[in-house]
Amino acid sequence: MPLPYYVSPEQMMKDKAEYARKGIARGKSIVALEYLDGVLLVAENPSTLLHKISEIYDRIAFAGVGKYNEFENLRVAGVRHADLKGYSYSRGDVTGKALANAYSQALGNIFTQDIKPFEVEVLVVEVAEANGAKNEIFHILYDGTIEDEHNYAAMGGQADEIRRFLKDNYREGLSLQEALQLGARALMVTQNKALTERDLEVAVLDRAKERRRFRRIPPEALGQLLEGPK
Repeated sequence: MPLPYYVSPEQMMKDKAEYARKGIARGKSIVALEYLDGVLLVAENPSTLLHKISEIYDRIAFAGVGKYNEFENLRVAGVRHADLKGYSYSRGDVTGKALANAYSQALGNIFTQDIKPFEVEVLVVEVAEANGAKNEIFHILYDGTIEDEHNYAAMGGQADEIRRFLKDNYREGLSLQEALQLGARALMVTQNKALTERDLEVAVLDRAKERRRFRRIPPEALGQLLEGPK
């Protein structure tokens, strides 16, 4: 009787991690930047129908990179989780931290228990109520690892190079236009071509808005912001 094929747990986890990282590296990058009035999210995404950046709740946004159907399933689950909690308790009880922890637990369970891990990374972003208060940016990896980011975050594609660029060029107190131009330049760090408004998906969490803070920036307005003063 032949012995069953054996793979050590350490090797299995290593193989899963490598598989997930390769899938995520094929995805186009996303950056999040804090600016004076909120948080800006910029994704390289020429599609006008398949969104990588979405609203989850009043002050919370979601961004995903990697395999579309997998992070879309996570987005839908996050919306349901937030709606149920807000309905059962109060809208103020729905927080980005709680949602990020739920995503971390779900991705961690999938990574350890399923044969194939999710090939995704996600951002959960919550804008602060008051100007000067702390915004929250949570970066959740394919294995459930959760990272609390400050000022900016990047994921997908050549995220390490983008982070280095942002580290050298980011400053606090950016206007929306300055943040958008910086985000677009960051995404072009690893590109051999310029990105136009037709190549980008952009949204903001604007604390100046009432109740629902999420809004998308349409291509027409995006083009004007990108072409304005540097």
